[in-house]
Amino acid sequence: MRMGEPPAVRSRDFTGSAVRILKLLAPNRAMTAAVLLLGIGGIAVGVIGPRILGHATDLLFNGVIGRQLPAGLTREQAIDAARAAGDDRFADLLAGSGAVPGQGIDFAAVARTLALALVLYLVAALMVWLQARLLNVVVQRTMAGLRTSVEEKVHRLPLQYFDTRRRGEVLSRVTNDVDNVQQSLQMSITQLLTSVLTVVAVLVMMLTISPLLTLLTVVTVPLSLWVTRSIARRSRRLFVAQWTNVGKLNAHIEETYSGFTVVKTFGHRAQAEDQFRELNADVYQASFGAQFLSGLVSPATIFVGNLSYVAVAVVGGLQVATGQITLGNIQAFIQYVRQFNQPLTQIAGMYNTLQSGVASAERVFDLLDAEEETPDPPRALPAPTGDGGRVVFEHVSFGYQSGVPVIENLSLDVAPGTTVAIVGPTGAGKTTLVNLLMRFYDLDAGRILLDGVDIATVSRGSLRSRIGMVLQDTWLFGGTIYDNIAYGRPDATRDEVLDAARAAYVDRFVHTLPDAYDTRINDGGTNISAGEKQLITIARAFLARPQLLVLDEATSSVDTRTEVLIQQAMARLRRDRTSFLIAHRLSTIRDADVILVLDGGRIVEQGSHDELLARRGEYWTMTRA
Repeated sequence: MRMGEPPAVRSRDFTGSAVRILKLLAPNRAMTAAVLLLGIGGIAVGVIGPRILGHATDLLFNGVIGRQLPAGLTREQAIDAARAAGDDRFADLLAGSGAVPGQGIDFAAVARTLALALVLYLVAALMVWLQARLLNVVVQRTMAGLRTSVEEKVHRLPLQYFDTRRRGEVLSRVTNDVDNVQQSLQMSITQLLTSVLTVVAVLVMMLTISPLLTLLTVVTVPLSLWVTRSIARRSRRLFVAQWTNVGKLNAHIEETYSGFTVVKTFGHRAQAEDQFRELNADVYQASFGAQFLSGLVSPATIFVGNLSYVAVAVVGGLQVATGQITLGNIQAFIQYVRQFNQPLTQIAGMYNTLQSGVASAERVFDLLDAEEETPDPPRALPAPTGDGGRVVFEHVSFGYQSGVPVIENLSLDVAPGTTVAIVGPTGAGKTTLVNLLMRFYDLDAGRILLDGVDIATVSRGSLRSRIGMVLQDTWLFGGTIYDNIAYGRPDATRDEVLDAARAAYVDRFVHTLPDAYDTRINDGGTNISAGEKQLITIARAFLARPQLLVLDEATSSVDTRTEVLIQQAMARLRRDRTSFLIAHRLSTIRDADVILVLDGGRIVEQGSHDELLARRGEYWTMTRA
C-alpha cells in the first residue's frame, strides 16, 4: 500500500515548532552564549557611534555660530543681545547650543571625536565578525546533529512507515526539508538576533536623547506588528502547502524516472508529463502566493516606519529651533530612527524565511516523532548448533490493518535443513510470512520460534544476522562489484569473496567487464543486466553464510540457462540450511522438501511436489494454469 500524505492546510503550531528548533541549539549552549555576548557587545559599541558623530556635528555647529559672534562676550550676554534685537529664534538656538562667542571650530576636538567613532566602529565590526563565525559553527553542528537524528530515526522506523508513504515524499523530508531548515536557521538566527539586540540598544540611546521623540518612534511599532502578523497569518498555510507539494512532486519524479522504461514502453509519457505539469503548477501556485504575501511585509513595515521618521523630523526640527535639543542630538536621533526601523523591517522581511523554515521543520519533526518499532530486547539468539535451524509458527495471526487479517491462525513446523517452497495466488500472504520471520512486522497473535527461542524475545540484529535474503527487486549501491558482494560479510577475506562469486557464477561474466571485480556499478546498475545484478545479490547471500535462507522470486530476472546454473548453486547454498522459497516457476520449487499452498492467509495444502500433484487439489490446479 502506497499513498501520499494529505496536504497540510496550515502550520499547526508555529511558536511551538520555532521553540523546538531553538532547543536544537542546546548541545552547543556555551558557544551560543558566546554568540549572544559578542552580539550584545558589538551592537552596544556600534550604537554609540551616532551619538559621538552627533557630538562632532555639535562641535562644528558651535564653531560656526561662535565665529559669527563678537569676541569678549559671554554666551548669556550674546543671548540677551539677540533677544533685545528681537531675534528670539536665534536666541533660542544659541541657548540650546554650546557656542562660545568669538571661538571658531576646534578641529583638534573634531578629529579626536571622529577617531574615537572610527575605533568604536572597528571594534563593533570585529565583534560582529566573530559572532558570525561562531554562529556558523553552532548552526552547522546543530544541523549535523539533526541529520544524524533523522538518519538514526529512519533505521528505527518500522517497515510499515515506508510501506504507507511514497519514497519521494520521505526523501523530500530528509533532504529538501532538512536543507531548508538549515538555510532558514542560518539566515534567521543571524538577522533575528542582531535585529532584536539592535532595537533594544537603539531604544535605550533614543531615550537618553528625547523621551518625546522616542514615543513618536515607538508608537508605530504596534501598527507594524499588526501588519506583519496579518500578512504572515495568510502566508503561513501557503508555505506549508508549498513544501507538501514539493514532496509530492519529488515523489512523482522519483517514481517516473525509476520506472522510465515502463513509462515509455506503455506509452504513458503524455500522462506522466500531464501529472508533472499539474503537480508543478501546485508548487508554483503555493510558492508564488507564499512569496508574494510574505514579500508585502517588508514594504508595508517600511511605509509605517517612514511615518515615524517624518514625525520625528518635523517635531525634532521644531525642538532644535526652540533650543530644546541640539542639532547634533537631532542628527544622532534621526540616525537612531533609521537604525530602529531597519531591524524591524528585517524581522518583517524574514517572515517568509521563518515561515518556510518552520513549515519544513514541522515535516521533519513529524518524521522524528513517528511511532518507532517496539523496543529491541537486549537478549541475543544463542549460538547456532550443528543441527540448528528449526522454525516453528504457532497459531500466527497478522494483518497490516486492524480488522483485516492477512494470515490467520497459521501453524507450521519446519525441520532443520528443510527447503520449504511457498506458493499461492497474489495476496495469499507468501511474502508476509517471510516478513514476519524477519520481524519486519510484529505479530497480532501467536509466536514464531527459531531453535525453540521466541524471536520476539531477542534482538532483531541477532535474528537477522542468521538469515540470508535474496529478493526479486535487486539492490546494489554505487560501488564496485567486489564491494557489493562483500556487503554480505564485511570482514570476509578477498578469497572468500571470490569463492562466493564463483559459487554464484558471477565469475562467469565479471571478467568480460573492463575492470573485472573493480568495475563500478553506476546509479541504478544500468551498466549491467538484470540477471547479472541478481547473480551479485546471490553471491552476497553465499558470502553471508546464513543459518536460514529466504529466496523471494530470486531467479525471476535471469534467463533459462542462467536459471539452471543458479539452481545448482542454490542447491549447494541450501545444503544443511533451512530455506524458504517464494516462487511461481515449477522448476524452482519442484525439488523442495515441502511445498506450502497458501490461500487467504491459511495453509490449504502441504506436501512434496509429487504428493500434491497426486491429490489433484489447489497445487495441481496451479500447475495446469
